[in-house]
Amino acid sequence: MQYHIWTLGCQMNVADSQLLASELEKLGHHSTTNSDDADIMIVNTCVVRQSAEDKGLGRLHLLSKIKEAQPDRVIGVMGCMVGVRDPLWMRQRLPFVDVFMPPSDPAPMVSFLQERMDEADVLELEARARESRDALQDGELILPLHERGQLVSAHVPVVYGCSHACTFCIIPFRRGFERSRPIGEIVAQARSLAMQGVKEITLLGQIVDRYGKDIPDGPDLADLLRVVHSVAEEVGLERIRFLTSHPNWMSEKLLETVAELPRVMPHIEAPIQAGDDQVLARMRRGYTADQYRKLVAKIRRIIPQVAIHTDIIVGFPGETREQFMQTYRVLEELKLDKAHLARYSPRPQTVSQRRMEDDVPEAEKRERHKLLEELQARVVAEINAQYLGQTVEVLVEGKHKGRWRARSPQNKLVFFEAEGDWKGRLAQVEVTWTGPWSMQARLPQPQKQADPLLVVAG
Repeated sequence: MQYHIWTLGCQMNVADSQLLASELEKLGHHSTTNSDDADIMIVNTCVVRQSAEDKGLGRLHLLSKIKEAQPDRVIGVMGCMVGVRDPLWMRQRLPFVDVFMPPSDPAPMVSFLQERMDEADVLELEARARESRDALQDGELILPLHERGQLVSAHVPVVYGCSHACTFCIIPFRRGFERSRPIGEIVAQARSLAMQGVKEITLLGQIVDRYGKDIPDGPDLADLLRVVHSVAEEVGLERIRFLTSHPNWMSEKLLETVAELPRVMPHIEAPIQAGDDQVLARMRRGYTADQYRKLVAKIRRIIPQVAIHTDIIVGFPGETREQFMQTYRVLEELKLDKAHLARYSPRPQTVSQRRMEDDVPEAEKRERHKLLEELQARVVAEINAQYLGQTVEVLVEGKHKGRWRARSPQNKLVFFEAEGDWKGRLAQVEVTWTGPWSMQARLPQPQKQADPLLVVAG
């Protein structure tokens, strides 16, 4: 049987889909990029914003028509739309769906498919799985077959859920309280990914800085980074990143660890969400704009050449034009390397949806979004222009429209042309053009040495 997974949302969902695909292939199923050919069709959903939820429901509506015509096809829903509690409303609204899977949990689909198999098939698959694990010597097959040896970068969840409930965020309701994974599991996954060709891993958490906070006297993220870094040196992982951070939990110890470990990239995701203190208080973020400014200064002092990314929500309930302009001025002042921008949309069960009026008109939200987009384009163009003529080390992800696509340590997108196969390799390239969203580069030209016979002593 063939399967197709349609993934919406964040990097955590991408990692969840990879885990699900790997489990499906242990049962003997194979991936297809054409959903029309799939016997098993799964939508991995996101509900962080209304637009993402609408996309997921739209896709499921199309699958309902397919199920009606071909009832033997298996339909599954995974992710935040399902949540960690029994999705009774979804079972009633989507009766054609065979399997509902909570975030990061492929077990319901595995059980459903195993129940359709006879005992001989189950025994054969168990033997095949043992052979595959023996071939890798250590750890599970994390990636599905079509991605083994193909992915340069992969994601490793280190803490699931979230226990810091911002008033606008639905994640705690859908992914549950935070649960840190044991270091041994994380290390085993990192080793397995490296053995399958991955050169860069990103450690994931809704608030990744809170890794270990739920474990009495447990390790923190800085401790985890040191362990993963030592493993990376052994197995050939070239780069380590982590996201997403929260300003309240980004310790000086963590920053100093990033600065010290050469394979941990100088790239920090630290969302501010808004630049006005009253809006931040209504969001229940736990810091002021001035405290965020001081954090940015500290990050830049401890980690030379760091790139800082942030998140911004425009049009939060009660946000006046002047409060928005506070956000504008903060971004203009701090000159951050990237800003992920979103227009506020109320999410069910959140504090903001229950207690605050969504009173900023949609047209005003769009205008504020556009103003920040234009500002950030100018800021990043200015930052990237500083790389012109410099030689930077990039990790090559693959080819795109005839050129090699790569990332700098600061996660800047760089394109260059070169003969040979550069995928998965580190390359030293000279930047020849810069823009706000990417750069172009070339391999440095060999230096022409002077003919010693023509050198005349002065």
